[in-house]
Amino acid sequence: MRMVFGLVLLAGIALAGGAVYLAKGRIGEYQMAHQQAQEALAQIVPTVGVYVATGPLKYGQRLTREDVRQVSWPENAIPEGSFIEEAALFPENSDDMRVVLRAMEKDEAIMAVKVTEPGADIGLTSQLERGSRAFAIRVDVSSGVSGFLRPGDRVDVYWTGRINRGGNDRGDTGDVTKLIEAGVKIIAIDQSAGGERSEAAIANTVTVAVQPYQVAALAQAQSTGNLSLSLVGAEDDTAAAEIEVDQRSLLGLAEETVKVETTTQKVCTIRTRRGAEVLEIPIPCTN
Repeated sequence: MRMVFGLVLLAGIALAGGAVYLAKGRIGEYQMAHQQAQEALAQIVPTVGVYVATGPLKYGQRLTREDVRQVSWPENAIPEGSFIEEAALFPENSDDMRVVLRAMEKDEAIMAVKVTEPGADIGLTSQLERGSRAFAIRVDVSSGVSGFLRPGDRVDVYWTGRINRGGNDRGDTGDVTKLIEAGVKIIAIDQSAGGERSEAAIANTVTVAVQPYQVAALAQAQSTGNLSLSLVGAEDDTAAAEIEVDQRSLLGLAEETVKVETTTQKVCTIRTRRGAEVLEIPIPCTN
């Protein structure tokens, strides 16, 4: 009986070993085929080495060589501003380090717009494009989209105030809400320029990047009325139309027309003849 049990055990071990051997052979064949396919694909689609993040990178983090690695990227699909040479990302003979400007996930391409120049300041000036200016808008829980705004978001700016209709002296005024700026970019919330907020927080100020003439318009609007922000969707590329709403259009009321009565002065005349000519001479009216 023991001999039979031993023979069965040996047979089982032999079968298991054979299965493992066959599995290893299959895995080896698969790996070889996969490698050959990758090599063939590389020959068909030219690739270039692009530096990507080895792990999540946070705003304000100093970028080191350990934070990046080079991967093959299709040559015709390289993101603009990507780094393909280590010397460009980490200049030689320089101890100045780059700082992360935008949070990045693992395997995300390192791009020039996402990091500072070596040794550059991480302040707001590094986030302003050429010709842009930073302008702070006062907000609260209602005008600031309940605290859900983040640096990098785009917003429409609405002005609400009282204007004089027609420019007359009859006191014909009314409250108006008007879209004054569309799709402006937020670069800071209060004193934070990073986009890593995980929870909504009520802000006091929102700083946006605008052109100089827009700074003047926003300053005038903020001093003469109230500004409200409306968050624009991340994938929304539609152009905002001109929008203006007052109390009458909101309630569907017709515009009032004021009738101005005009009085025509009565002119009385008498006719007299001078030779062959008839003259009409004005005189005071008696009734």
